[in-house]
Amino acid sequence: MDNKIIIIDDDLDFLEIVKGQLKNSGFINIRTEDDSSKAASIIEKGEVFNIALIDMTMPDIDGMKLLEMIKNISPRTECIMVTAVNDARVAVDCLKRGAYDYLVKPIAREDLTLSIHRALERKRLLDILDVEKKASLPKLIYADTFKPIITQSHKMLRILKEAELHARSDVPILITGESGTGKELLAKAIHCTSPRSKFKFTPVNMASLTGSLFESEFFGHTKGAFTGAENFRAGYLEHTNQGTLFLDEIGNLPIELQGKLLRVLQDGEYIKLGSSSQQTVDVRFIAATNEDLDKMMAKKAFRKDLYYRIRGGWLHMPSLKERKEDIPLLADKFLQDFMSDPEKSVIEEETMCLLMEYEYPGNIRELRSIIQSAVNLAQGGPISPNFLPENLRKHTSISTCLIRPMSEDIAPLAQIEQSHIIRAYKLTGRNKSQTARLLGIGLNTLRRKLKSYGVE
Repeated sequence: MDNKIIIIDDDLDFLEIVKGQLKNSGFINIRTEDDSSKAASIIEKGEVFNIALIDMTMPDIDGMKLLEMIKNISPRTECIMVTAVNDARVAVDCLKRGAYDYLVKPIAREDLTLSIHRALERKRLLDILDVEKKASLPKLIYADTFKPIITQSHKMLRILKEAELHARSDVPILITGESGTGKELLAKAIHCTSPRSKFKFTPVNMASLTGSLFESEFFGHTKGAFTGAENFRAGYLEHTNQGTLFLDEIGNLPIELQGKLLRVLQDGEYIKLGSSSQQTVDVRFIAATNEDLDKMMAKKAFRKDLYYRIRGGWLHMPSLKERKEDIPLLADKFLQDFMSDPEKSVIEEETMCLLMEYEYPGNIRELRSIIQSAVNLAQGGPISPNFLPENLRKHTSISTCLIRPMSEDIAPLAQIEQSHIIRAYKLTGRNKSQTARLLGIGLNTLRRKLKSYGVE
């Protein structure tokens, strides 16, 4: 776990003991300070910590003053106060001033790690609320792991930031959204951002698991569990230990099997087929579905206790028609994937116009298939409307699409061209190379035209 923790105490032995306890619990980014004035200076200079463990009685600056200073400078640092005196009035005063918890020495490792985990969970939830409230777009700290998710949609960028915040914890996550919106891609990005990224990511189609097959595949089996079964089998749980198990289409898991999954989620325990001994596993669960689980629970087709267990964090993927500004980016990416010579890849503006107007019931997966088919038909040439599926071409007329951004009156050709170029430029997120490819013109030509319009 790479959460930054600072321990401030004038007792060197206590610092070493607590640091050792935290390292044994998986925390690695730990700083210790036996000088409260130096700790205050570090905070004042802008270094931010997720957790601060603060001793109450120290020379120079006592724990209460240090708490107030930290909460004023870095309000999202969760502070846990530590003292040798169990005084309820002092504890209440600390909590009123913004401390998360109040622990009495000597501190058991279990109590310490439980308090820190709860404080980190509180911080994560508050950070998510911040993402939802802020008008400005959030910045991703681990942008590289989310790079496969191509987007310039404000809605999607906020979802990616929430996913990044969820990734640093171990809470189960539920990803909802229509088929083809990229739920598995998001689950992989969360895994790659998490502390479990060095271990396995295992996707499981829950709709394909029924009856004894579920137990055999999920829990594994021992030798002789089935007729003719000579060897043991490691199930998905054992195979993914310390990693992330992605439960795709969890809404299709039969109700009679949901209870068996619930026990693993609750206790991390399971029994292999052919065995009577309990086994434990350390797995992070991410579930996904395109079903309406609220309606399923009302019909008693999905267990409420399982629902609340898997929904530790909830991310809803918008449909492609809700993020149409991403269509040019995605179409360009797919075109480059399928073209043998990406430098010559061009989607004609009439084609892009039709692509922008289509509703995409199959979402991103459908757009990808449309571009792949068009590339095959174009045989290295530009992607014209004739290479699109007939149902897409019938969906809207090219003339309606091209005229829509203009006024209803007939405008001069130069004005129409200017409006169309600027619209395409904005749709690609002001990316000149992508805009030039999208419009089928040279990059220098585009630069010259944008300069003449006063647009940079």
